[in-house]
Amino acid sequence: MGGGCVNAAVRLSDGERSYFVKLNQARRLDMFIAESGGLQEIRATKTLRAPRPLCYGTAGDQAYLVMEYIELNPGRGAAGGQAGRRLAAMHRNLAGGFGWRRDNTIGATVQPNRRCNDWVRFWREQRLGFQLELAARNGHGGRLQRRGEKLLAGLPALISHAPVPSLLHGDLWCGNMARDPEGRPVVYDPAVYYGDREADLAMTELFGGFSSDFYAAYREAWPLDAGYGVRKILYNLYHILNHLNLFGDGYLGQAEGMIDRLLAELH
Repeated sequence: MGGGCVNAAVRLSDGERSYFVKLNQARRLDMFIAESGGLQEIRATKTLRAPRPLCYGTAGDQAYLVMEYIELNPGRGAAGGQAGRRLAAMHRNLAGGFGWRRDNTIGATVQPNRRCNDWVRFWREQRLGFQLELAARNGHGGRLQRRGEKLLAGLPALISHAPVPSLLHGDLWCGNMARDPEGRPVVYDPAVYYGDREADLAMTELFGGFSSDFYAAYREAWPLDAGYGVRKILYNLYHILNHLNLFGDGYLGQAEGMIDRLLAELH
């Protein structure tokens, strides 16, 4: 089956039952263990539907994750009003701190989730700071690092709304949401952690594909705080830096431009 750029995907069927299986190198088993836990975390909220993980392990030189197979209907209608309401309900599942019980991955990149009670510190050290350090190791120094350091220092002024630690999907772009045969919204490929709910909403805007009904329903269920228009740039910068680290120079200008816009807000 078609899939993302990280794993191979196959559908197994015995004529009566079907299973969705992800495959990768055996050394990537931890990625599948974390994904299984993330799916279970979302499913436990009884809000958005997510595939039920069945088992994981290694066979020869391959790691695998087996899940229930759900017939998916992607498209703009998948992210309508029902999805917005259910996402708001999922975000109301709170934790005692930011992060998660284990690290996981965002794409093929490690995503640190060490528990922290300070959201600004968490975002500085385990999200933007971590990606900037990766970028430096990948040869992206100079202006990106200089401007990035200024941004890290200015985070308290940009994040001043005291968010609560909400359960996040963590990688909520339109390619990770669809509908099941009954029309219910389904999410998959999570990178879960507990954080500012706006980080999920921001990513829905990064590549588009979510309807106006989705946003209206979400805001009706849980209105957003003032300043979201700026913070969504900050939260999406994390994903653009990750794309820079995964896919190369094509994302450098976009990352630098986002940092410049955020720094302009500090003056």
